Amino acid sequence: MAAEMAEQPAVLAGLASRRLEIIERVRAVVPEPLNGIVLIARGSSDHAAIYGRYVLQPAAARPVVLAAPSLHTLYNSPLHCPGYLAVAVSQSGRTPEIVTVLERHMAAGATGIAVTNDPGSPLAELAQTTIELGAGDERAVPATKTFTSELAAFAIVAEALGEVPWGSEDWAALPSALTDVLEDLEPARRVAEGLAGAEGLISVGRGYLFSVALEAALKLKETTSLLAEGYSAADLRHGPVAVIERDFPVLAFSAPGPAAGDMNELTEWLALTRGARIYKAAPRADAQLPLPPGVPEALMPIPAVVRAQQVAHELALHKGMNPDAPEGLTKITPTI
Repeated sequence: MAAEMAEQPAVLAGLASRRLEIIERVRAVVPEPLNGIVLIARGSSDHAAIYGRYVLQPAAARPVVLAAPSLHTLYNSPLHCPGYLAVAVSQSGRTPEIVTVLERHMAAGATGIAVTNDPGSPLAELAQTTIELGAGDERAVPATKTFTSELAAFAIVAEALGEVPWGSEDWAALPSALTDVLEDLEPARRVAEGLAGAEGLISVGRGYLFSVALEAALKLKETTSLLAEGYSAADLRHGPVAVIERDFPVLAFSAPGPAAGDMNELTEWLALTRGARIYKAAPRADAQLPLPPGVPEALMPIPAVVRAQQVAHELALHKGMNPDAPEGLTKITPTI
């Protein structure tokens, strides 16, 4: 896991170097008119798809929804989606359920795009065009470099669909930003030490960083068996906040932008009224997990999730667990 985390700046640079070619290929298959976008994924890729919804909808000015795979594989739900773009995401490209659901959408009139690390996979062979992640073999069970490259792939697709709040200079700076995070391991070690005796954790974000809150919780569950749950700042207030009592740990992701004020208000309220132990991941001097300054809010999930990976990895080691091969988990989950 650690070795694959360290490869992320190079993987990201490689994907960014193909950005213009990917944009051209996506534009060549986008339906005209475009009626909407459906994202198809499971597991970590589902969290990447949630990020995708946040970058694609503003760019395309069209509704973006996440597919419910069971409606198609178990309930055989009827489907009619001409003029839709269906983007299926799977690091292996071999999860039968994801292949089946993309096939159903394409048969119902959608144009299919595959986002995968294996250009020879069944998913890639099915789609009209494929965005190859180019991450190389990922042997550790927890997804790291494939997840950050999936986020980057969604950002590139957004550029193909319309205006985005970042530019070429931001892509050029992003690999170095990831390197800075990876070389600054001590904050993650301190947070991991603080979580060593925790029985549960809530991770929270809003807007673009909601996906990171979900993925952070999954990484902690996978690698350390910690009962962690991810929420949006809005949803946390609707009931789940009741589980937060004195000294309960909360991992909060924030970046400058429209969601920052709400995140600051929430974490201050949780600390003052619930006694929560807050660990902030933000480009701020008082953050327990500093994030690189100058990264646009819409791209901040990429370095932010690297911080989450570091915490999960360090906590696993602190507990004497093997983060590469968590007990009972496999790299490919053959859901149907």
